[in-house]
Amino acid sequence: MTAAPPAAARLARLQACWLGRSVGLRASEPCGAVLQRGEGAGDSSRSGEPGKEPERELYRAADRPVGGGKCGGSAATMYVAGRWRCRLNRALLWCVLVTAWEAAWGQPRYSLPEEMPKGSFVGDVAKDLALDLPAIQDGGVRLLSESRTRYFALHGKTGHLVTAERIDREQLCESVQQCVLRCEVIVEGEMKVYGIEVEIRDINDNAPSFKEIELEERISETTAPGSRFPLAEAHDPDVGRNSLQRYELSGDEHFSLSVQAGPGGDQRPELVLAKALDREEAAFHELVLRASDGGEPSRTGTARIRVAVLDANDNAPAFSQAEYTVRVAEDVPVGSALLTVTATDADEGMNCHVKFSVKKISEKASKIFHLDSETGAITLLRSLDFEEGDLYELQVQARDAGELFDTAKVTITVTDVNDNAPEMTVSSALRDISEDAPPGTVVALLHVQHRDSGPNGQVRCSIAESLPFRLEKLFKNYYRVVTAEVLDREAVSEYNVTVRASDGGSPSLWSSAVLSLRVLDVNDNAPVFAEARYSARVAENNAAGALVLTVRAADADWGQNARVRYRLWEGRVRGAPLSSYVSVHAETGALYALRSFDYEEVREVGLWVRAEDGGAPSLSSNVSVRLVIVDENDNAPQVLYPPSASGAGWAGVELAPRSAEPGALVAKVVAVDADAGQNAWLSYELAKATEPALFRVGLHSGEVRTARVPLSRDAARQSLVVVVKDHGRPALSATATLTVVLAESVGELLSELGSAAAAAAGEPSVSLTRWLVLAVAAVSCLFLAFLLLLLALRLRRWRRSQLLAAGSGALRGVPASHFVGIDGVRAFLHSYSHEVSLTADSLKSQLRFSGGSCCDTLPARPPPDEPAPLLAEDADGARRADPAAPPVSSSHHACSATPPSPASLLFATRVLCPVCTMRFIYKEGKASLISSLCGGVSFSGEVNVVSLFSVRVGV
Repeated sequence: MTAAPPAAARLARLQACWLGRSVGLRASEPCGAVLQRGEGAGDSSRSGEPGKEPERELYRAADRPVGGGKCGGSAATMYVAGRWRCRLNRALLWCVLVTAWEAAWGQPRYSLPEEMPKGSFVGDVAKDLALDLPAIQDGGVRLLSESRTRYFALHGKTGHLVTAERIDREQLCESVQQCVLRCEVIVEGEMKVYGIEVEIRDINDNAPSFKEIELEERISETTAPGSRFPLAEAHDPDVGRNSLQRYELSGDEHFSLSVQAGPGGDQRPELVLAKALDREEAAFHELVLRASDGGEPSRTGTARIRVAVLDANDNAPAFSQAEYTVRVAEDVPVGSALLTVTATDADEGMNCHVKFSVKKISEKASKIFHLDSETGAITLLRSLDFEEGDLYELQVQARDAGELFDTAKVTITVTDVNDNAPEMTVSSALRDISEDAPPGTVVALLHVQHRDSGPNGQVRCSIAESLPFRLEKLFKNYYRVVTAEVLDREAVSEYNVTVRASDGGSPSLWSSAVLSLRVLDVNDNAPVFAEARYSARVAENNAAGALVLTVRAADADWGQNARVRYRLWEGRVRGAPLSSYVSVHAETGALYALRSFDYEEVREVGLWVRAEDGGAPSLSSNVSVRLVIVDENDNAPQVLYPPSASGAGWAGVELAPRSAEPGALVAKVVAVDADAGQNAWLSYELAKATEPALFRVGLHSGEVRTARVPLSRDAARQSLVVVVKDHGRPALSATATLTVVLAESVGELLSELGSAAAAAAGEPSVSLTRWLVLAVAAVSCLFLAFLLLLLALRLRRWRRSQLLAAGSGALRGVPASHFVGIDGVRAFLHSYSHEVSLTADSLKSQLRFSGGSCCDTLPARPPPDEPAPLLAEDADGARRADPAAPPVSSSHHACSATPPSPASLLFATRVLCPVCTMRFIYKEGKASLISSLCGGVSFSGEVNVVSLFSVRVGV
C-alpha cells in the first residue's frame, strides 16, 4: 500500500507556523524557513530521494501570499499590509492538506503483477482499514467493484484481499500506461464505504507481432536512392520497457532501415533505398524485419519483406491531402460513409488506375472501419462507442498499376452523444428503521456511474422534497441516503424512497432506484380514549353482572405497543371498595355491575378507568366515568297515618259530628314514597266505604271530608278504605283503613267502640272450631286406608300359603328353607346340586308320561310309541335303579332315576316340558323332572322358547 502524504511531524510544524506565531517563530521568518530548519539533520538524508524536493517546494509555495511578496516579511508589513490575508491563505491551505491527508489514509492502494493465479494475496484490508474479523466472517463486510467481472475477493477468515481470477492487464487496460482497478469495501453495520485501488503491473508476457508476417513492396528500378517506404509496424500490448523498443533489418545491401518517432512516441519503421535497383540484375530482394521489446528476457517478432523491382513508371499517385480528419458522432448508423480519400495519377492508361488500401490500422479499428479499394470511401462496419474509443488513426495507401504509391493519414474522432443513462446500484440498504432514529441515520449507500463524458456524464441525484430523507455524497460516485428528520411511524409506516439520477445531456437521460423502508414502531403514543369522559344511566335493581357501558381507547402504535388493557382506579363508595360495585374487563373495556344498585342508597357512582399499553415502559391515560342510578318504582307508598293497629291492616278511629257540613274535614291520610320523581307522586282515592256517598278523599292531599250532611239512617260507625297510589309504571299502592264514628259526644264514641270490640272477640273461636273438624276428618281417612292395606297383605299371604301346600306332596314336614322353586318347579336341597338350562331353540319332540313309570335308561333310538328316557347310562352302559331313593310323586307325571357315579355325566336331550318348555341337564343325581305344578301332559310337536337361563336345583 502506498505511503500517506508527508510525515505528520511536518504537518504539525506547518500547523504551528500557521495557527500561532507564539511558539518561538520570528515575525520575519517565513513558514517555509521553519520547515527547512525543522527538517534539519533528520530530513537531510532524504533530500536526494526522488519526489521529495517538489514536495518541499509545495510547502514553500504555501507561504507565498497571493499578491506577491512574502507572508513572513517584517512585523510592520504583516500587521499593516497582509495580516488577515495571510491568515486566510494559511487556513485554506491547511484545510486542503488535511483533506488530502484523510483521503490518502482512507483509501488503501495496492499493486499486483498481472497473470497471478487465483487466490493470490493482494493486501491486508482488515488491518489497513481496522475492520472487525467477526464482521467479515458473518458477511457484514462486502466487496463491490465497478466492472461487471469480479477480479478480487475478501477472504472471510483472514480479511485479506485476494484475486478472484487470473488478471490479464492487456485485456483490461489496452494502450493505457497505468492500469488501476478500483473496488469498494462496504461495511453493512456501520454503513461505511472504503475505496481500494489495485494497480496491475505489467509483465513481459507478450512478444511484438506484425499483422502480416509476409510483406511485399513494389519499387520501380528508376527510384532514386534515399527514397523511403513506410513499413508495417509491429504491435506489443505490453507497456513500459516490456513494450516494443527497436527494429532491425537484415538481408540485402540495397536497403537500410530508418525508424521515425511518431507524435505519440511510437516508432515508425521505414525502408530506405540505399543503392539503385536494376531489374535486370535482380527482380526480387528478400528482407527480414525484426521487432524486439525491452523485457528480461527480450521477446521478438519477425516479418519477411519481398521487394519486387518494377519497370520504369513516370508518375506516382498523389493524395489530395496529406492528412484527413473527420469528427463523427457515436450514434452514426452502421454502413454510413464517414470519409472518402482521393488520389490522382498523372499517367495515362493502366498506370493512372489507382487502388486504395489500409497500410496501418489497429486491430480494434480494423473491425470498425472499412476502406473501399476502388472509391476510397471509409464506411462503418459496426456501431461506434465513445466510451470504448474516441480517436482512431489509419494510414491509407494509394497504388497505381505501376506499383507506385502514396500514403496519407486518416484521423477519425468520435464525439460523445448522450446515449447512456446513468447507472445506479444500491450497494447497501436498510429494510427497517426505528422511528426514533436520530436525523442523519444512514439508510442506504448508492453507487452511480455514467459511461458518457463531459456534460453528458455529469450526474445529479435527487430525492423528492416531500420525503424526510436527503442525499449526501461520500466520494467519487458514492452517495448515501440519510434521514433528514425524526420519523413518525404513526404518520407514515412505510416509505418507498425513489432516488433519481439524471445527466446533463440534452435531452437528459435518467435512471432511478426505489428503496423500500419500513418504519419500526416505538412506544411513543399513550392510549387515547374515544371520549373525554363517559357517563351512563343505570336502572336500579339491575342484575348482578349486567353490562353498564364500554370504554374504548386506541393506541396509534403497532403490535404489542398498541395492545391496550384496562383497569379501575381503586376508590370507595359509601365506605365499601369500588371494586365490589363495578369491574372492568381488561381486554374489552366493558364495565360490569357486580351488585344490584339501589337508588335509595346510591344515586351516583364516579370512578376512573386507566388504559395501559403493552410497551416497555408502558404508557397510560385515564378517563372519568360517571354512573347515574335511575330510580325505578320499586317502593310502594308507605302510610304514616292512620297508624298501623296490627299486622293485618291499618286502623284509625275518627270522630265526625252528625251535624257536620259538607266539606268538613274528618281526617287526613298521610303517606310517603321512598322513590323519587314521578314514582314518588302520590294520589288518594276512596276504594271502599260503608256509605260511599258520605265521604270523599282529596286526590293529592289525602284529606277525608264529608260529601254531604250525615243522615239519621247512616250507620254510626263508618269504615273507609283509602288507596294510596304512586305514578310509577306499574303503579304501586297501599291502603289505609279509617273508622269514622258519627257521634255528637265522646260518650257515644266510646260506646260504639266497646260494641265493636265485643263483636271482634267472638270471631277467633269460630275459626278454631272449623280447623278442629278438618283435622279429625283427615285422621279418620288415614286410619281407614291403613286397615285396607293391612287386609290386602293378609289375603296375599294366605293365597300364597295355599298354593305352596297344594304342591308340597310327599315333602310335607320338610322345612320351607330347603326348597327352591322356579316357575312352579320345586326341588329338595341336598348336599349336591344340578344345573338346569333352558334353550331358545325350536325343537320337535315326542314325550309320553305315565303314572308310576320310571325311566332309568336312554335307548339309542326309542320307538315312537314309547316315552323318551330321561337319563342316559354312563360309558360302561351299566345302570341300576336305586330303590332307596325317595320318590317324588306328582298327580300328572313323575320319573325317578338312580344317581350316576361322580365321574359320569348324564344328559336328558330333546326332552321338553310342554308347559314351561324346559330342557334339563343333570349332574350326579336324580330328580323329578316336572312337578305337579307344571301340569305337563304327553306332547308331540314344536315348541318355541324365547329365553335362555340356568338355575341350580338341589336333589
